Amino acid sequence: MRMSLGENAQMALTTLRENKMRSFLTVLGVVIGITALLSVVAVLMGVYNDVNAFLGDFGSDTLFIFKFDPGIHTSGRLTPEERSRKPLTLGDAEAIGELCPDVKAVSAAILPRVVEGSPNGRPLMSARYKNKEVAGVDYHGILPEDEVVFNSKAERGRFITAAENLHRTDVALIGPDIAKALYPDDDPIGKPVLVDGVSYEVVGVMAARKGQLMKDQAADKAILVPYRTYQKHRPGDDENLIGAAAYPGRMSEAEDEIRGVLRRRRNVPYNKPDNFGVSSAKEIADQFRQITASVALLISVVSSIGLLVGGVGVMNIMLMSVTQRTREIGVRKAIGARRRDVIWQFLTEAVVLTGAGGVIGVLFGLGISLLIHLFVPSLPSAVPLWSILLAVTVSMSVGLFFGMYPAVKASRLDPVEALRYE
Repeated sequence: MRMSLGENAQMALTTLRENKMRSFLTVLGVVIGITALLSVVAVLMGVYNDVNAFLGDFGSDTLFIFKFDPGIHTSGRLTPEERSRKPLTLGDAEAIGELCPDVKAVSAAILPRVVEGSPNGRPLMSARYKNKEVAGVDYHGILPEDEVVFNSKAERGRFITAAENLHRTDVALIGPDIAKALYPDDDPIGKPVLVDGVSYEVVGVMAARKGQLMKDQAADKAILVPYRTYQKHRPGDDENLIGAAAYPGRMSEAEDEIRGVLRRRRNVPYNKPDNFGVSSAKEIADQFRQITASVALLISVVSSIGLLVGGVGVMNIMLMSVTQRTREIGVRKAIGARRRDVIWQFLTEAVVLTGAGGVIGVLFGLGISLLIHLFVPSLPSAVPLWSILLAVTVSMSVGLFFGMYPAVKASRLDPVEALRYE
């Protein structure tokens, strides 16, 4: 008699219920492997989405230009040649605006000089108001065009004006974290803030950037002053980050034009590489995706060890089940069950067994992702639907692969010998 797939699955579930502890121990390796894999995918996807949101907040047509690659430095450190490069200048930004027809707007930010051994290569600075202080602020000078090029918005108050930059007025925009820390019960607009020994009047509070991981590098802990005001108080600083907004659909052309202008201005020979870096939010996101993909591959290899252990356990239990149910197999074959029916019966049991382990692993993985949300809110995690479907499919495939040998062995039993088995 030929049993349907549904009947096979029902019998497999009955076997699981009758041997709960044995079944759980059998698929423990599958559960661990799936849990580890799903947890890592949740964190990596959460981080990737978070970084994408942060970079996308700057605008899809914005190019970042610095004296070395402003993207993700894969080597982890700068070469001596990169460290010795001369900084970009405000004149470079102005030349890009004048000579690049596919560039819509250009801005420049002047930063503190790189300091060896300090976090992020920048000197530690603090902001004060009355008896409150915030350390590690991002203090630099900007142009009014920053609002357009980098999609910088003032949530309260207003942005820096061209007149304030021209007259070197001591005004500042502050990030939302600075506003909360220094002015928890007051409106910061019009209040003073002391940075690097200079008092500035707060004219606006920046809108928070998207993303959690890169808050310290965004506007959240920033104090932005007019470009010429910054030069007035820190004339020795000459590091410039240039931003250029291309016209929609003209990103590649704008990048080529910028490279040509900077190579001429920086006297780069035709047979030498650029001595500056140009990158976009998309390129930085692609670099980050490659890094996360490498990490995901490594973790997948480690997690597959758990799946392999689980698969060996399933094979062992299924071989034991074949021995224990020899008479049952003989009876089935004696009343008309074919070899394929016996094979499907045991394969279904193996697939249901590992599939149940996969479901348990998915639940554990979702639980870990939830715990990360609750206890480490700064670390984003997201479990995409495709990862859940892939995890269950992989776990069932383990049962299909490792259950094949026991199923074939059961189907080859001689019914007469099987009926005699004690």
